Amino acid sequence: MEIKNNELNIENNILKNDEQKSFLETTLGKTINSAIDIGIRALLPDFIEDQIINLKNNLINNGLKEGIKRTIDDTIDIGKSAVGIVTGNFENINQMQAAIQTGGIIDGMSSLLDTVVNKVNKKGIIDLNTANTLKQGKNIILNNIERNIENTFTNQLKAAEYTNKYINNWKEYYNNKDFEGMEKEFKKIKNEMKNLVPIEETIKEARKIENLHTLIKNNGQNFDISNEEIELAEKL
Repeated sequence: MEIKNNELNIENNILKNDEQKSFLETTLGKTINSAIDIGIRALLPDFIEDQIINLKNNLINNGLKEGIKRTIDDTIDIGKSAVGIVTGNFENINQMQAAIQTGGIIDGMSSLLDTVVNKVNKKGIIDLNTANTLKQGKNIILNNIERNIENTFTNQLKAAEYTNKYINNWKEYYNNKDFEGMEKEFKKIKNEMKNLVPIEETIKEARKIENLHTLIKNNGQNFDISNEEIELAEKL
C-alpha cells in the first residue's frame, strides 16, 4: 500500500494543551536564565565567578524563578488571545512565535527584574550601587533575552523543516520497500523529535511512522503485511 501525505492525517491521541505549555516553560525558562546570566556578567565585569553565582542565586531565591515562570505563562495566555487562539493548542511554530512576541514577555521581564533587584537590595543582600547598575543596565539583559528567544524559535523552525524532510524521505523509502533507508530516516526523526516543540500534526505523523516502522521491523523487515495490520498500526 502506497502512503500519501494526506493519509498521514489520522486521528490519534490528541495533544494536551499542557504539553505545549510545559515545553515552552522549560525551553524559554532555560533561554531566559542563560540570557540573564550573560547580562549580569556584562554589567558587573569586576565580579569574580563566585560573586556572580551568589548574586544569581539570590535573585532566583527572591522571586526570579517563580517570576520567570509566571511571566512565560502570562505571555502564552495573552499571546494566544492576540493571535486568535482562545482555546486549544498552537497549530505550528510560527503561530507560537507570534504569540510570544505579542504577549509582552520583554515588558514582563523588565518589570520582574526591577521588582527582584529592589527586593534583594532592601534585604541588604546587594548594595545600592550594584542594584542601580543592574536596573540601569537591564536593557543589556533584556536584549540578550530577546535575542535568545529569537534564536530558540529559529532553531525550532529549522528542526521542524528537517523533521518534515525526514518524514517525507521515510515515506519514499517505505513506498520503495527500502527498509535500510527507512531505518536511517527513522533515526533522524526520533532525534529531531526529542527537541522539537510538540505540534499535534507532526506528532501524529511521527507516531504513525513509528508504528509502521516497528511493525515491519518485527516482521523481519518483510513488507508483506495485511491492510488490517497497517490500519491497526496507524491507529495505535
